[in-house]
Amino acid sequence: MLEIRQLTKRFGPILAVDGVSLNVARGEVLGFLGPNGAGKSTTMKMVTGFLPPTSGTAVVGGHDVVKEPLEVKEKIGYLPEGAPAYPDMTPESFLNFIAEVRGLRGAARRSRIDEVVAQVHLEGVMRQTIDTLSKGYKRRVGLAQAILHDPDVLIMDEPTDGLDPNQKHEVRTLIRQMAPRKAIILSTHILEEVEAVCTRTVIIARGRLVFDGTPAALAARSRHHNAVALCVRSGGPVVISELRGLPSVSSVEELPSSNGVLRCVVYPRDGQPVVTEVSQHARGRGWQVDEIRVESGRLDDVFRQMTTGGGGNRA
Repeated sequence: MLEIRQLTKRFGPILAVDGVSLNVARGEVLGFLGPNGAGKSTTMKMVTGFLPPTSGTAVVGGHDVVKEPLEVKEKIGYLPEGAPAYPDMTPESFLNFIAEVRGLRGAARRSRIDEVVAQVHLEGVMRQTIDTLSKGYKRRVGLAQAILHDPDVLIMDEPTDGLDPNQKHEVRTLIRQMAPRKAIILSTHILEEVEAVCTRTVIIARGRLVFDGTPAALAARSRHHNAVALCVRSGGPVVISELRGLPSVSSVEELPSSNGVLRCVVYPRDGQPVVTEVSQHARGRGWQVDEIRVESGRLDDVFRQMTTGGGGNRA
């Protein structure tokens, strides 16, 4: 559905996006991650036709964004950062305007607007002016216009920004419901969102792709992948010492204890599973284990590892 081919953007001497290439298929929800200034928004603006690329191109549903910009825009729904809209319009008038721009007419227009308003829960504010709406409701208006024409490709920049936890859950549920029929790119700083809705993760840093894989594959790069969190009652230094001596253990981090319970994290060698060895040793020693838990990995750890190192001036 979407092919990005060596997409590059310069702003004078600044190389904001440096030869990015990737494909997104129907049914994929791609989490597009990167620190501020990494080139995420610039990439999305080029894909959607808001910025011309310096070189390279994007192809959406067989249409080249440089050569066929109108055909590309017909196939894309775009929720930009900040969800810009006309502040003196109401959601009702704004969505009718967008529907007209998108070529929806008559009963089909009314039916589609009603459907989208129900999906994003705008019913109670349809006749307020947009400038009087909360940040969360403005974001929902922006999402409504992005999906109004039922696009094949949906590109969203921080779609849950400004939403409360219940609203975030609703938007994530909507994304999962739409996913089988669309190719979706979701830019976010909320790593839990990646785990909740994304089937694939791309990380960009200093304008270049540094990772492309599943969220599970990303988590597997964390030092906490397959680490074991352990709470032992009446443990003491002997527990830490014995855990450190196990063949599959690389290190043990002792955490602050409370109420006589020793807390620690046991890190495996080479990320291999170590919980069986730890639990068998604990049983053999007769330790009173209050908790034993395997970690899948921490995305924030891996994100920092992959993106630190001076990309702060990128667009």
